[in-house]
Amino acid sequence: MSDAAGPGPLVAPGRPGASGMSAGSDVETTGVFVGAYAASPAHSAWDARLESEFFDELDAVPELRGVELPWMGALHPHDDAWLLRSFPRRFDAVLTSIPGTMKRLGTTPLYGLASRDADGRAAALAEAGRIRGAVRRLNDAVGRRAVTAVELHSAPSAGRGDVASLAASIAELSADADAWDGATIAIEHCDAFVPSHQPEKGFLDLTDELAAIADRPAWVGLSINWGRSAIELRDGELVTAHIRQAAASGRLRGLMLSGASAELSPFGGPWVDAHHPMTPSSSFPYGEPSSMLTEDLLRDAIAAAGAVDWLGFKFGWADREAPVGPRVDMIATAAAAVTAASQGAGMRGAAVPPKLGG
Repeated sequence: MSDAAGPGPLVAPGRPGASGMSAGSDVETTGVFVGAYAASPAHSAWDARLESEFFDELDAVPELRGVELPWMGALHPHDDAWLLRSFPRRFDAVLTSIPGTMKRLGTTPLYGLASRDADGRAAALAEAGRIRGAVRRLNDAVGRRAVTAVELHSAPSAGRGDVASLAASIAELSADADAWDGATIAIEHCDAFVPSHQPEKGFLDLTDELAAIADRPAWVGLSINWGRSAIELRDGELVTAHIRQAAASGRLRGLMLSGASAELSPFGGPWVDAHHPMTPSSSFPYGEPSSMLTEDLLRDAIAAAGAVDWLGFKFGWADREAPVGPRVDMIATAAAAVTAASQGAGMRGAAVPPKLGG
């Protein structure tokens, strides 16, 4: 199923960066991203040797364009200096602030860019400023604009936020394109607050998030994680319509494929946001049987998204004691499957704010 030559050009015309190159670099923007931290052998307990082996083997997977990095107050959960030294120079990066956002919400329930509380919103804006500084640090270390996007969130949960507050925050953060050093700002949609069931995140709904960015520059957009939409909608078949809604707005910039489950599994309880792999198949033996994400739904999602700036997947690994080899083999097998599914779908190259050029 692997095709070492890759899927060919995945860049749609008509946007900055449409040459298929990252701004200021000669690195092609083909391939897929992986949220590798979900399968890392050193995410929970730091081991520099294991993480180095893990990243070295990821670098050898030809279908991978880059990694999604989890922001928890720093570029790396354990060692920023290690990451700046060891980040594969051919890779691009997407930074997601969701791990840090959830950590802050655990102690400060009014924290978030959509918060009605002035202090909670100010704290989230300050954290976004720290992420912006980290974008430049990583780009400087790699020697080019490697950071494709920064994913921000419409926290807090349980009705403590609103669209006006989120719109004000995004307006402030997007006022200076140069400050983001070539990165797109994307609101990463998480499961919205729905009165009928207990949310996992419970942020704003997709319609409100799209409204909050409607008058922002074209380099500000939205991303969808399949599993988080499934947690909200309680139905994998409905996620495709969610993705179509985002794509129809013209603001969908990224799609990350993760599963979800209505059942207890090795990844945790029902409806937990634990990055379940897709279901097992002859081409993907590492799957989780209870996952709602099937190969057919994965293909439907990619087709519904159409041309996006980045496409990726985030599949966890339940056995904490497993060595690096099978973890990377799972990622390589998934990367080949996602690449094959994206054939003919078309992807844009890394979005570059208009002020920064190509």
